[in-house]
Amino acid sequence: MTSTSPLAGTVALVTGASSGIGEATARRLAKEGASVALVARRADRLHILASQIQAAGGAALAVEADITDRAQAEAAVQTVIDRLGRLDVLVNNAGLMLLGPVVGADVEEWERMLAINVQGLLYMTNAALPHLLKAAEDDPRQVADVVNISSIAGRVAWANYGVYNLTKFGVNGFTESLRQEVTTKHVRVGVLEPGGVTTELGSHNSGAMRDDIDAFYANTETLVPQDIADGIAYMVTRPRHASIAELWVMPTDQA
Repeated sequence: MTSTSPLAGTVALVTGASSGIGEATARRLAKEGASVALVARRADRLHILASQIQAAGGAALAVEADITDRAQAEAAVQTVIDRLGRLDVLVNNAGLMLLGPVVGADVEEWERMLAINVQGLLYMTNAALPHLLKAAEDDPRQVADVVNISSIAGRVAWANYGVYNLTKFGVNGFTESLRQEVTTKHVRVGVLEPGGVTTELGSHNSGAMRDDIDAFYANTETLVPQDIADGIAYMVTRPRHASIAELWVMPTDQA
């Protein structure tokens, strides 16, 4: 990458990088000049992606970690610092959507969503913040970024989305609170809320909920992961004086 690339000399960490939005974001940030740390549980996919980014002229590091385990989340961030020397951008993308009624629900599914969508995001953010604050004081940009991937489900609640709604409304609230804490230190914190995107997110559901999801995708021209990667790249490549606190990206034909 050339020195004129917007993120030249920076390091970005993307969670959930083994597929979908995370994979597309890693490719896009590498194209913008960042060295990209790929964090997820599926190591085989991470190594393939890292090799592909490197073959395209970028720099990438595969870091296998289960971010729902605080020790692993903290170790993942430390690995990035040890190997790449700094951290300028954190994209908290990893997420899980398990839908169904609250009445008679499988509580273990709730716990899995809370662990990934909330606890994992908190663990990664907590571990990354000291390094982001330091990067915001240094060249090449004197600014750092956190982008949290939420959802339209963080804006609007629906029946059968109860705990998923809970996690995404929580992400939105946490993001805004953190933004107010660190924005004047030039750590920009923003939330991106996608509508329907063609990813693996809905594939973990079954029965009537899976039927509803499949029907939605069959009848909607949905977004693709690259659309969200474009939004993330836009947020983190703004001039130092400009901060995008919220970006809501919807398919044109999704009401």
